[in-house]
Amino acid sequence: MNHLNIQVESQLATVTLNRPDVRNAFNQEVIAEITQAFVELGMHDDVRCIVLAANGPAFCAGADLNWMRSMADYTYAQNLEDAGRLATMLQAVYECPKPVIARIQGDVYAGGTGLVAACDMAVSVDTAGYCLSEVKLGLIPATISPYVIRAMGARAAHRYFLTAERFDAAEALRIGFVHEVVAAEALDAKVAELVKALVSAGPEAVKLCKKLVQDVAGQAITPELTQMTVQGIADVRVSAEGREGVQSFLQKRKPSWLA
Repeated sequence: MNHLNIQVESQLATVTLNRPDVRNAFNQEVIAEITQAFVELGMHDDVRCIVLAANGPAFCAGADLNWMRSMADYTYAQNLEDAGRLATMLQAVYECPKPVIARIQGDVYAGGTGLVAACDMAVSVDTAGYCLSEVKLGLIPATISPYVIRAMGARAAHRYFLTAERFDAAEALRIGFVHEVVAAEALDAKVAELVKALVSAGPEAVKLCKKLVQDVAGQAITPELTQMTVQGIADVRVSAEGREGVQSFLQKRKPSWLA
């Protein structure tokens, strides 16, 4: 791939945005490559976890300026198609059956916040800045909004969508947009800690837990939702992985996926 570096080692895939000269901004090619990478890695049995990283001083600055210039002449139909590709990319990350950790080494702006929000976890350096800058350009963060609002909550989104204020990593942590904030020298160790926890768990259970959160979050506790959760645990208890996990615990041995 031209704009991504992909490495798979010891059950971990690392996808690295590699356009540091333009602050890892999106264009059509980048969006297509990210989509392809997450669809393909999601199907790899030897991959248990994905880390989304970036080279250079910024994690992702949103839309590439040249791409934005070309969009100025788009028809309505072309704009629909273009936004649809971005939505497909975000969905590929969000729905990837492998857990995804954002390793944030620098600033995150506009569409980049959507990419972070589509990940399951986010670890940020303490020097990173965040901004949903769309309204400054007379635009709205529409396509990324389902993911960003889930990540930071509606109350915080009201403020930062409307004001386009820049906020720091400490504020990103306070509003729940990222899970950990660390010094630059501790970034890799914290990411590795999360990776270790993920690859130590039952692979099918991790996959199902990711979907469980997506299915249950924000839902009313109805009889239908309750029945779905009852059926979910019953299905897992009789599965090969569920039986192996319980038996290994009772027998005080490692489960087969760690043996």
